[in-house]
Amino acid sequence: MNIMKYRKLYFLFSTALVLISLVSLAVFRLKPSVDFTGGSLIEVSVENTDYPVDDLYATLQDVYQPTSIQFSGEKQVLLKGPTIPADSQEPILTALAQKTGQTEVIRFEVVGPTISGELLYKTGIAIVLVAGVITLYVWRQFSELKYGVCAVTAMLHDSLILLGVFSLLGHYYDVYVDVLFVTALLTTLSFSIHDTVVVFHRILELKQKNRRQVFETTVNDAIVETVSRSINNSVTIIVMLAALVLLGGETIRWFSVALLVGAVVGTYSSTFLAAPLLILWDEVAEKRRLAIKNKKK
Repeated sequence: MNIMKYRKLYFLFSTALVLISLVSLAVFRLKPSVDFTGGSLIEVSVENTDYPVDDLYATLQDVYQPTSIQFSGEKQVLLKGPTIPADSQEPILTALAQKTGQTEVIRFEVVGPTISGELLYKTGIAIVLVAGVITLYVWRQFSELKYGVCAVTAMLHDSLILLGVFSLLGHYYDVYVDVLFVTALLTTLSFSIHDTVVVFHRILELKQKNRRQVFETTVNDAIVETVSRSINNSVTIIVMLAALVLLGGETIRWFSVALLVGAVVGTYSSTFLAAPLLILWDEVAEKRRLAIKNKKK
């Protein structure tokens, strides 16, 4: 089974996904929650939750315009929105009581713009550091730079697609990105690199065993031997995350969606992007060697 024969199609598909993600991010951007923009967080215990959460936006429109409303527990409502003073909660509770019955504030927090800006900065630094450390680690483990570069390229491909998906969700479904999304993004990096390293290890083993074999054939053999294992491992994670998306509460739903997208894309990129990139790197290097050799003649 020659899976790598169709690597140009894999590159085309990945390029299309990346371009769609870039266009979405450029046009729609991401919708940051109060974790990044600063604002107030109010968690309220209510008497009744037998209604769609969207009804609460209309209920509160005259006293407060939250950017996000979620059911955070069996009878709890979580509001996130612009910064308000602590003594301005009473009109909000009164308006809520008209729809929800008796209300009581459980938690009130204010996230300042300084803290949110620092969080955004640290998130960017974390991603850069993770990419750098993984490149060096994989390079060291496999003794060739191409393994580290290809692994991180696939990892960043997965992250960019996840960002693009949430840009579209933010535009069409009013989904905001928060600290949980950052956690899912960093977890996606680990999903991606885990499967990629497994494939690379098998490639290296076959390469050492069959030194005269064409590199493309070696890569293809490694993929054939590991693809079922990668898919089986990922399916168990995907099934669990799908259950959380369908049955989990509102508070973790979009976090679960982010992890689910990361798991699916990470499984795909390990086999159909990282490995073909190794072949492409080898082909370019070989052409360069031949060009140098011919020039010397």
